Amino acid sequence: MANWSDPRSLGPDAGYNVGSASAATDAGLRSYMLSVYNYMICGVLLTAMVSLGFASSSFGQDVILNGGAMRWVITLAPLAFIMVLSFGINRLSTFATQALFWAFAVAMGLSLSSIFFIYSGTSIATTFAATSAAFAGLSLYGYTTQKNLSGMGTFLIMGVVGLFVASLLNLWLQSDTMSWVISSVGVLIFAGLTAYDTQMIKSTYFSVAGTNMMQKAAISGALNLYLDFINLFMYLLRFLGDRD
Repeated sequence: MANWSDPRSLGPDAGYNVGSASAATDAGLRSYMLSVYNYMICGVLLTAMVSLGFASSSFGQDVILNGGAMRWVITLAPLAFIMVLSFGINRLSTFATQALFWAFAVAMGLSLSSIFFIYSGTSIATTFAATSAAFAGLSLYGYTTQKNLSGMGTFLIMGVVGLFVASLLNLWLQSDTMSWVISSVGVLIFAGLTAYDTQMIKSTYFSVAGTNMMQKAAISGALNLYLDFINLFMYLLRFLGDRD
């Protein structure tokens, strides 16, 4: 953990220093969280623009509608970026981490472009707005709550694994009921993860404050929130989306 002063450890005669340290900590935390949200929001907007642009292009339409190897590459490419960013971030430079994050947002945009051929544009826009509102509320709760959400972490991660397994199984079963259950559980899990990840990102600040890891930690936090947002959007879209 980085060496930072806990104001509570100061003596009773250090009132001015306590206030100064607390104010500096609050300002640093706000700046750090703002950086996380800026990365996350810009990443989501980049994904949305790439997705819409690719779906509107003749080349994109050909790839999406006719399939082939290129479609599989586009579909699976985001996973490669997630693996590198998740497990290799300590070995990457800050510039490389930033570049990979933006490249990942582009790859995800290409991967999600097929939704424009499944759902109406109006329902996609409505779901995006609903997701944004829900995400903002959940993240605000995670940031401001005094309740320790760390106990939720293991349960939620196990839930994500269960969702993945159930989704693979339903590719074979093709059950509408199971699909509805998966979507319902998915919304609940990623709603919980949004609050949980926000609190964990806030806690991480005190470990990286004043170190050269701050920028990369901000990008890592933004990636987690980005994934929460995208997954929440996709599961909500199954409920709110009007199929063409």
